[in-house]
Amino acid sequence: MTTLNNLPHKKEDRRTLRNNLTPAEAVLWNNLKSGQLNGRKFRRQHSIGEFILDFYCPQEKLAVELDGAGHFTASGNLHDAARTDYLNAAGIRVIRFENKVIWSDLESVLHSIENNFSAR
Repeated sequence: MTTLNNLPHKKEDRRTLRNNLTPAEAVLWNNLKSGQLNGRKFRRQHSIGEFILDFYCPQEKLAVELDGAGHFTASGNLHDAARTDYLNAAGIRVIRFENKVIWSDLESVLHSIENNFSAR
């Protein structure tokens, strides 16, 4: 089977992104790290194939993406659609939130993420 997770040639890109989180990513990470959300482990800036995910929960095969202004253009929408199709084909569910929702309603974001967990 082909390995898709954390390909070596994406290592520096992942490290750079981890060290330069957006303010919204930093706030969400503070609420996801160390199993704070129903004991689920999340990874930040985890790559699957050529795509680097903002947050990934391997136990749930769930990607959480935060979208800033660049995602709301025609090319951004096309890129996001292709990315989501690729990840879905790999068995990974993707949920997206606008950055501004982190500031206005973080609790509903966390609740929505929890609602995407499988019943275990």
